[in-house]
Amino acid sequence: MDLFTLSWTALRNAAAELPDAALDRPSGCRGWLVRDLLCHLVLGAQDVLVTLATPAEAAPTADAPSFWTPRPLPPDGRSHDPRHALTVRLAAAYGDPALLRGHLEDVGAAAGRAALLAHPDLPVSTQGRTLTVRDYLSAHVLEWTLHHLDLIAHSGPAGGTAGDGESVAGPPAESLAASRDMVERRLRLRLPEAWTDADALRIATGRRPATEAEQAELEALGPRGQMLPLSFG
Repeated sequence: MDLFTLSWTALRNAAAELPDAALDRPSGCRGWLVRDLLCHLVLGAQDVLVTLATPAEAAPTADAPSFWTPRPLPPDGRSHDPRHALTVRLAAAYGDPALLRGHLEDVGAAAGRAALLAHPDLPVSTQGRTLTVRDYLSAHVLEWTLHHLDLIAHSGPAGGTAGDGESVAGPPAESLAASRDMVERRLRLRLPEAWTDADALRIATGRRPATEAEQAELEALGPRGQMLPLSFG
């Protein structure tokens, strides 16, 4: 529960720190600009609000790791979910970056407050599954952390290529560690210990290609390592 607040607050702060010009740069989500990613976060915050207000009568059918379904990446690395195309159109409709930032902060802050007020053992329903609030929010630590890495992929020293001289903070160390652990538990595979948590997440989810040496390490892990990268959705 605390990691949800930590990761979500850090992500929103990073979004607020980016200059307007950064919204037109590519994000770490292939095919999406940073503005598209911010719009996706608005929709994600709305989903949190809807889910926390949708109590379930049935027993939980999923926990935090099983909330995510690893799938092969599409050949071109881009999502062909029609909702992703809708996100791009919605993001363009904002026009003024201030409108998009303001909407994200308004809805994002509300989602953060709702998470703090929700009972951790309350079962809720989302996407045809039932899980406790605790597990639902824990699952989102992975989403927020991956998207934080996506947000800074081309912005400042923390993300890679510096732009406009800005330096945007990356995800908290605790969020990175927890997200890596969730990915590894879902895959039933421990990634090489020498890899940083950020690199492990980027490589496992296809956000950056493995080097030859890293690919050899994956292959040495056996069939499960050879399946990577995978999309978590």
